[in-house]
Parts: sequence; C-alpha cells; structure tokens
Amino acid sequence: MALETLASTIGVSLKTELPGPEAKKILELDARFVSPSYTRSYPLVARRGTGLIVEDVDGNCFLDFSAGIAVVSTGHCHPRVVAAVQEQAARLIHMSGSDFYYENQARLAEKLAAIAPGGNDRRVFFSNSGAEAVEAAIKLARYHTKRKRLIAFTGSFHGRTLGALSLTASKPVQRSGFGPFIPGVSHTPYPNPYRCPENLTPEQHAVECAQAIETHLFKTVAPREEVAAIVVEALQGEGGYVVPRPEFLRELRRIADDSGALLIVDEVQSGMGRTGKMWASDHSGVVPDIIASAKGIASGMPLGATIASADIMTWPPGAHGSTFGGNPVSIAAALATIELLEESLIANAAAVGCHIMEQTANWTARYPAVGDVRGLGLMIGIEIVSDQAEKTPAPKLRDRIVSDCFAKGVLLLGCGESTVRLSPPLIVTIEQADFALNVIEEVLKNLPTS
Repeated sequence: MALETLASTIGVSLKTELPGPEAKKILELDARFVSPSYTRSYPLVARRGTGLIVEDVDGNCFLDFSAGIAVVSTGHCHPRVVAAVQEQAARLIHMSGSDFYYENQARLAEKLAAIAPGGNDRRVFFSNSGAEAVEAAIKLARYHTKRKRLIAFTGSFHGRTLGALSLTASKPVQRSGFGPFIPGVSHTPYPNPYRCPENLTPEQHAVECAQAIETHLFKTVAPREEVAAIVVEALQGEGGYVVPRPEFLRELRRIADDSGALLIVDEVQSGMGRTGKMWASDHSGVVPDIIASAKGIASGMPLGATIASADIMTWPPGAHGSTFGGNPVSIAAALATIELLEESLIANAAAVGCHIMEQTANWTARYPAVGDVRGLGLMIGIEIVSDQAEKTPAPKLRDRIVSDCFAKGVLLLGCGESTVRLSPPLIVTIEQADFALNVIEEVLKNLPTS
C-alpha cells in the first residue's frame, strides 16, 4: 500500500505548511511568555488527540509515536479513561490524601501492591510525577537504613528536582548551574551492550559494571556500610533506550543484599506495560525493594507512585506527604488505565514491539546511519551514527531524522546522545507501526551520503 494511502487510512493528514498559520501565532506567544527551559524538537502545537492521532491547531493530523514522552499508555483520550476522569471530577476533585482518606486511593494502592514484583507485601506513597516518586524513594531509603550514601549510574535520568537531579547523569545541560547537589551520590557506568568492550561478552560486561560497585566504589568513595541504596533504571530511558542484559539487575540485587543497601528501581518510563511486561525488571526476575513509577500509570493525568516493601515503608505520619499527590481524578484515571493494561495492552505491546524489531532487524545493514536497533516491547531505540564501524554518535543527524519525520506526519523524540526513540501508546496497531517505520525508512533513504 502506498504511503499516502496508508496515511489516509490511519488518519494522518497534513493540510498546511509546518508550522501552519495558527501554530505560528502560538509559537510567537510562547516565545514571549513561556520559560525557555523547555526542549521542543519541532513546532507541534497540539489541540486534540484521539488514540495515536494528534491534531494541531491548523487541523494537521499526526501519528504519535512518542505518547507524550511515554505517558499516554492507553492512547490519547481513551474513552474509558476519559469517562473515569469525568465521573470522578463531577463527584470530588480534591480533599488531600495526606490529611484525609480516599476510597480509591486505598483501592489503587492495593492494586499496585498486587502487581508489583514480589507479591502483595507492599505499601504505596502517591505523588504527582516521576521526579517526586524518586525523591520519596531517596528519603525512604535513607530513613529505613539510617545510611546516607546513594549509588547511581552514568547515563541515568531520574528527574530534575534537586534530589532526583543529584542521581541524574544523562546530559550536562540538566545539571549545569544547579549545584551543589545533595551529598553522598556516586556514579558508576551503566552497561551498554552496543558499546561493550571487545574482550567481553555483553553478559560479562553487565556483570562487570555491576561489580564495579564492589571493586571500586565500596573501596574508594562509598563505604559499603554507608550506602543506603543503589538506584537504577531497569532500562535506561533518557540515556538512550539502553537495554542491559538480565544479569545486570540480578547482580545488583546480590550486591544490595550483601551490603545491606536497598535496591531502588526507577520504572517511571519503563513500567506500566511499556516493555511488554508490567515492569521492565520482570524481564530479569528481580524484585526491587522500592519501585518509582509514574508516566504511563494514569495515561496522561499527573500521578507518581513509590512502591516499597511493607517492612521498609514504616516511616511515621508527617515524615513525608503531598497536597495533590494521588488526587481522586488521577487515581480514577490510573485504575482505568491498569484495567486496560491487564486486559490486552501489555500483550499488545509485546506483540507489536516484536513486529517492529523484526521489521527493523536488517536496518543496520541497509542504512549506514543506523548503528543499532534495540528495545523491549514498545520501548525501542534506533541509534544514529556517522560511522558504523567506529559507532560514532551523530546527534545532529538524529535531530534531522526526527524533524523530517514530523514533516511527514510522524511524531518522534530523541534520547541519549544520538538515539531516536519509538514509544507509541500501547494501543498501537501493526498497520500504524508499519506506517511509522515506512516514514522513518523514507527519511533514512534520503539522508545525505556524506
């Protein structure tokens, strides 16, 4: 089927130049009044969304393969999520779960405890975002262990609030000008199979990176008896959609157990079915002590959740709280979202993700700019390089690919130094996936040869 015909079939339609006349007006207003700290890859001014289709203010319709940074897990404005939000908003919007009780807050906590790795022996703290979920995890780990040090990984992204930013080590711009950070944080390399040393297998590299905590950090800057927690992404998101071998998390679990530290797994982007399982850590069979969740948990409504073993979450009333965290409307959206995930969307993420990986399996052979395609479920990264043999990152080329795909009706985002991320809503169909891949291929074919 021709690309134009397929575009029409799935609802992609470009009616104006980009940006269109109405979009230009908003861009001018934004430039005058909105913080310049936001990162915008291209001039999309969204007006409405349905499923995977986003319409801009000029009536142009795009296929969203970013899901609002992996947030709208059930697609834009899923009818069941919208109905849950509307019904709850008409009944009760806010009372503050820190000072009063909500029935559905308890129901959602019960559900999250049941689906968290390790079974029902869990408790949940609700917040508004992934960064807040990480902040709560930091405080809880320090409170429980009575230790102060934390270990994180290079390439990691855990948020931009000060505690979470102290763990983040993804891009210099995210940290520049904001120090000093919270003390006691040490970073160590995250294993990237794509950049594995030639003398090691990816599995050996994964184990070696984990063991660097014992062989280096414990013996130099982070005495083992002072380490409260090892904080890690089960699959690095902002750092480049890097998928470690299962041995990595398993070895971290052993090291945490041996040293008395807690294992905090950041599942803000990788959780909620994104990788074809409820949690990315499920792929390795590892049970974290604490999980930080957000993004796809409420399919567009602001919600974060810090999930911990009941014997760890023992802090007293007043030790931590949130005025808006776990508000009734977001809780209603989350309950509807998890129901949809369990019914079919996690399985769909696994199936369509497998299809995408099969369709892109020969891209490194066909396209010189593609150094690697990697991922789990619908969390897939395409590494863009200027030299395949040297694995030389090509960030400007990556940005051009993302921009050119926008001009053809597909919304993508970059991550890492030079990776294109594919993170569509979990309702994506094979037909929609094929359209997005065809657009990316068309862009790759038309890249300059030198």
